Amino acid sequence: MTNFTKIKTNKMKSNKLFPFFYIFLFLTLFSCKEDIELVGEFKETALVYGVLDQADSVHFIKINRAFIGPGNALEFAKIPDSSYFENLSATITEKLNGNVVRSWTLNDTLLDNKSENGIFYAPTQKVYYFENGSLGGLNTDAIYHLEIVINEGAAKEFKVTGETNLVNGLASSLSNTNSSFQFLDNQKVLKTFPVIASSIGNSSIINISLKLNFDEYKTNNDTNNVVIDWNLGESEVTSSYSAIIQGQRFYELIKENITQDNLINKRQFQSIEIIITGGSSDLNTYINSNKPSSTLTQSKPNFTNLSTNSKNTVVGIFTSRQTLTIKKVLYAPNAPTASCLDQKSRDYLCTGDFTGTLLFCSQHNMDANKNYYCQ
Repeated sequence: MTNFTKIKTNKMKSNKLFPFFYIFLFLTLFSCKEDIELVGEFKETALVYGVLDQADSVHFIKINRAFIGPGNALEFAKIPDSSYFENLSATITEKLNGNVVRSWTLNDTLLDNKSENGIFYAPTQKVYYFENGSLGGLNTDAIYHLEIVINEGAAKEFKVTGETNLVNGLASSLSNTNSSFQFLDNQKVLKTFPVIASSIGNSSIINISLKLNFDEYKTNNDTNNVVIDWNLGESEVTSSYSAIIQGQRFYELIKENITQDNLINKRQFQSIEIIITGGSSDLNTYINSNKPSSTLTQSKPNFTNLSTNSKNTVVGIFTSRQTLTIKKVLYAPNAPTASCLDQKSRDYLCTGDFTGTLLFCSQHNMDANKNYYCQ
C-alpha cells in the first residue's frame, strides 16, 4: 500500500475572466519550483494474515510488505522481493492462564499454489509456518500470541503483535454413525434434507460444504475417481445453523460430473464428506470490512486486530476458525448397517430418473438381493 500526498486543484465553475492578479500570484508562487513531491514521509506497512485451526497440524501465516518506488507499480507487483521484508523473525506463543506453555519459531517456505490470475507474482509465494503435530494439537483453552520482529537490529526495527483464542465447540448430529442422507420420502418423491450444525460453539460465522465421491470403473481396469465440491452456504450465526440440500440437485450434480467415456462399465458411489467451518467474530468482522461497499459514499470501516510499536502500520488479521469434517461412506464392513445414503436414496441413485442409466450399482451388503447390486 503506497502512501502519497495528493495535490488537489479547484476547477473554476464560472465562465468569467480570471483576474490577472491571481494569475500573477499563482505563477509567482509555483513557477520557481520545478519538481512536485508526490511521495510523503515513508512508513513501512506490514501485511499479515494468519488463521489458526485446531484441525490442522501445520499452520501458515502470510507476512508481506507494502512497496513503494518510482515507476509503474504493476511492474513492481511482478517482482517477488518487492513484497517481502529482507529481515524478519516471528514466533507463536501459547499461553494458559497467563503462563507460557509452548512456543514456536516460524520458518519460511515457498508454495506453488498461488493463482496466476492476479497482478502479483505467481504461482510461487513465500509463507511462514509452524508445526504442532509432534507436540499434540492446539489447546482450545489457550490464548495464542503472535510476535513479528521486522528489520531486527536496524534503525527501522519494529514489531507487529496480535493474539487470538481458538474457535471450538462445533458439532453436528451427522457425526452419528447411523445417520444417513435421505433424499426421498415414503412415497419415493424427492425431498429436501438439512445439514445441521447442532452446536456452533463460539463461532460467529458458519460455512457448510460437501464433497461427493464416486468411482468409475473401465473395461481396461483403469479407474476414475470423481470428487464434487458442493458449497451449501455461509451465514452469520448466533445459535444452530442448517443448510438445506435439494434432493433433486444431489442427483443432478452427480449426472453433470460423470466422465464421458465409452470404456466405463460401472460406477460406485463411495462417500459424502461434510465440512462445517466456524469462524471467529474477528474473522467475520474482517471479512465484512473487506467486502465491496454497498453505499453511495463507498465508505468502509478498516479493521485489524494487529498492532505495532512504531509509527509504521500494519493491516490484516491474526485469528482462528474450526473445521469439523465428517466422512460418511456408502459401505464399511465394520459398520454393515450404516451408510451415507439410506436405502431409498441408494435405490434412486441406481434406478432413478437422473442417474438410473449411468451404470451406478450399490456395494452395500443390504442391497445384495437388489438387481442393482454390484457384481
